[in-house]
Amino acid sequence: MQSTDLGNKESGKIWHRKPSPATRDGIIVNIIHNTSDYHPKVLRFLNVAFDGTGDCLIAGDHQGNIYVFDLHGNRFNLVQRTAQACTALAFNLRRKSEFLVALADYSIKCFDTVTKELVSWMRGHESSVFSISVHASGKYAITTSSDTAQLWDLDTFQRKRKLNIRQSVGIQKVFFLPLSNTILSCFKDNSIFAWECDTLFCKYQLPAPPESSSILYKVFAVTRDGRILAAGGKSNHLHLWCLEARQLFRIIQMPTKVRAIRHLEFLPDSFDAGSNQVLGVLSQDGIMRFINMQTCKLLFEIGSLDEGISSSAISPHGRYIASIMENGSLNIYSVQALTQEINKPPPPLVKVIEDLPKNKLSSSDLKMKVTSGRVQQPAKSRESKMQTRILKQDLTGDFESKKNELPDGLNKKRLQILLKGYGEYPTKYRMFIWRSLLQLPENHTAFSTLIDKGTHVAFLNLQKKYPIKSRKLLRVLQRTLSALAHWSVIFSDTPYLPLLAFPFVKLFQNNQLICFEVIATLIINWCQHWFEYFPNPPINILSMIENVLAFHDKELLQHFIDHDITSQLYAWPLLETVFSEVLTREEWLKLFDNIFSNHPSFLLMTVVAYNICSRTPLLSCNLKDDFEFFFHHRNNLDINVVIRQVYHLMETTPTDIHPDSMLNVFVALTKGQYPVFNQYPKFIVDYQTQERERIRNDELDYLRERQTVEDMQAKVDQQRVEDEAWYQKQELLRKAEETRREMLLQEEEKMIQQRQRLAAVKRELKVKEMHLQDAARRRFLKLQQDQQEMELRRLDDEIGRKNLTENQEALAKEMRADADAYRRKVDLEEHMFHKLIEAGETQSQKTQKWKEAEGKEFRLRSAKKASALSDASRKWFLKQEINAAVEHAENPCHKEEPRFQNEQDSSCLPRTSQLNDSSEMDPSTQISLNRRAVEWDTTGQNLIKKVRNLRQRLTARARHRCQTPHLLAA
Repeated sequence: MQSTDLGNKESGKIWHRKPSPATRDGIIVNIIHNTSDYHPKVLRFLNVAFDGTGDCLIAGDHQGNIYVFDLHGNRFNLVQRTAQACTALAFNLRRKSEFLVALADYSIKCFDTVTKELVSWMRGHESSVFSISVHASGKYAITTSSDTAQLWDLDTFQRKRKLNIRQSVGIQKVFFLPLSNTILSCFKDNSIFAWECDTLFCKYQLPAPPESSSILYKVFAVTRDGRILAAGGKSNHLHLWCLEARQLFRIIQMPTKVRAIRHLEFLPDSFDAGSNQVLGVLSQDGIMRFINMQTCKLLFEIGSLDEGISSSAISPHGRYIASIMENGSLNIYSVQALTQEINKPPPPLVKVIEDLPKNKLSSSDLKMKVTSGRVQQPAKSRESKMQTRILKQDLTGDFESKKNELPDGLNKKRLQILLKGYGEYPTKYRMFIWRSLLQLPENHTAFSTLIDKGTHVAFLNLQKKYPIKSRKLLRVLQRTLSALAHWSVIFSDTPYLPLLAFPFVKLFQNNQLICFEVIATLIINWCQHWFEYFPNPPINILSMIENVLAFHDKELLQHFIDHDITSQLYAWPLLETVFSEVLTREEWLKLFDNIFSNHPSFLLMTVVAYNICSRTPLLSCNLKDDFEFFFHHRNNLDINVVIRQVYHLMETTPTDIHPDSMLNVFVALTKGQYPVFNQYPKFIVDYQTQERERIRNDELDYLRERQTVEDMQAKVDQQRVEDEAWYQKQELLRKAEETRREMLLQEEEKMIQQRQRLAAVKRELKVKEMHLQDAARRRFLKLQQDQQEMELRRLDDEIGRKNLTENQEALAKEMRADADAYRRKVDLEEHMFHKLIEAGETQSQKTQKWKEAEGKEFRLRSAKKASALSDASRKWFLKQEINAAVEHAENPCHKEEPRFQNEQDSSCLPRTSQLNDSSEMDPSTQISLNRRAVEWDTTGQNLIKKVRNLRQRLTARARHRCQTPHLLAA
């Protein structure tokens, strides 16, 4: 058993050597997933599902890693990381690369295995989804949780319907029936309903099981044809329901070691037309047992007590079983290996041939026990003892019955009676009946050995002779013919073998083993004595046909003789193509239903019957080309008439010319290994092989010599081409050299002209340079002169500013001296004023009353006069200051006139006259005038300060304007 650890790899091979599963366990490979972290741990697989082809499966672990395993291509790929455990998987959607996965967050997602992208995200469940069922068309899907089931449209990924139930009744499973439009819903109270998918109309409900064998159903399985439902639960009983009759028809009792059933699944078979007979039962002990439902025989089992199985999935074609083990690993089993040593079951010793009674059945009437040996009878009650005795078989007829008995419980005599009644076998069961009639051994190992030898050298160029449009069909035909050639060397030289095998290859192109064994069985039995005259047509067989035709239709034979038409023209084309050129598919299948059901001489009689039934058009043919066309193309002939004629010939032909006296009876292929086929003249085949080998060697020698000559010729041609190319190159080089010389002469002339123009330009530039230098010199001299003049003006301005500063300082000193003198004078006047007040208080008290009115009037006139004089003096002084400031602003660069002294003198004029006038006033008037004078001096001083500030700002601005030209000049 091979074991593969996925580790941290995202892709790789599933197995590294060709798997050879043992018969005892059938394991192809064991897949585990261990992390390579510091503390390695096992990632347990939880779910597995196959795709529609059965060659690919997906599996998801508890961390949300989903892998695709391609068993045909031996590759695995990590297609998605969902980061949460998956609870259900489905891989059989209409778009083959998409799959559905139910996650632990109750959502369902659809991913693409090729692009690894999310296709859709579906939500709606409120509990974990444990089942996903996809419709046969792949258009719809049903997801089931414990509280609801929902129907989804997989084209739009929108929910169409939702199954609502009462809280007291839980859901066990809701799923589609295969190949139908019916939905089956199974509930925890054992009620089972069938619904129409489109309308959700309830079609029927199954009745309750018998009370004596009532179990709570937990798991279900349905055959591929949708006719039988198997149900099980916490019991060792299995209930089999017939969904067409809607009744329980069998109860199977598993061995006593089985206490509960955890999973059920039918094992498909390519030849049972969907009516699966083998059921896989996974019990609580981790062992999955496969039983035959008809014989109740235990066929094989997988798993063990030490390595138990948790869940399983079976591929649609029934070749593989994928099981998730209880340790978290994934086992892939080969059904072929598990069934390799199992022979077909012998006929049962007792057969139940009576129908079920119409009255109510008890569980004892339906119960059958599973055994590992021979088949057991159903348990019988006392009332059925008489019937049992009647059913005892007559042992004297054993030989005849054994002769007609076929595998799988079929009887050749009954099949022949059925065939004569209906003319053909049912299409649904034809392949199954053919396999039983031909008793195919299905030697997988022997066939694999033949296939592994590869394509035979005789059929390497098969497509050139037989250009088949379908690449798959051509590949299967090539493999089948190669296997036949490896089986017996005669078939590598048989020219008509592709014509003989093609209809069977086309019919069994999906099962190459069955195709090979059908053709091998046909050659051994129905092609007896065909190769005795190899490489010529079988003259002995054609003579048999001609003898039978002479006996039954001498006129037709004479017509053939008259027109030189031999049996190689009217019989051999039909035999070497097995009638595939002259019959349609349905007609051919109907004919071979009868051929495989009768003696091998039936095929030869068919050739005679075909000629006799076509005697009218044949008698009208006179040209050999017409006969050839007739036996290589389809004709207007009823195959049923031909078959009836064959049976008539089989019964009415005399024994001495009857082919069955010269041909052996049917012999099946041996089990395990195929028989040796040497019914041909070995010396001729050996001679042809030697001749062919000699011709092949001669051909190889010829090819080698021809290859040598061709190589030499190629070298000569190449040398000639190289020489011609060299001469052409030399000619091109010579022409190029002449062209270059002419170009050089032209370039030299251009250079001379350019030099002349350059000299003229230089002279012009020299003259211009001299003019520019002269102009620059004059500009420089003028610039120096301007700078000197500007420097002189700057020095003048600097001197003027210094003088102005000195005058202003002198004026400020003089004003400060005047102010100090004025302050001392005011203090003296105040002191004198206080003394006068003290001296004149007494006198004033006496004369106060009579002089009061006169004094007030005089003071009023004096005040008005002083106010007018003060205002006039202030206006005059302000006017003089403003005029001086304006004049200084207009002529900033000229030296200022020291007229402040005059202004000061003139401003003092009113004060002098005022003082002079004050000497004539009385003391009170003098005091008020002094106060007015003090106020005026204060106001005047403030005004003088404002005017000075204004003059200083104007002087500073004028000084800035005078300095700007000097800065620009510098």
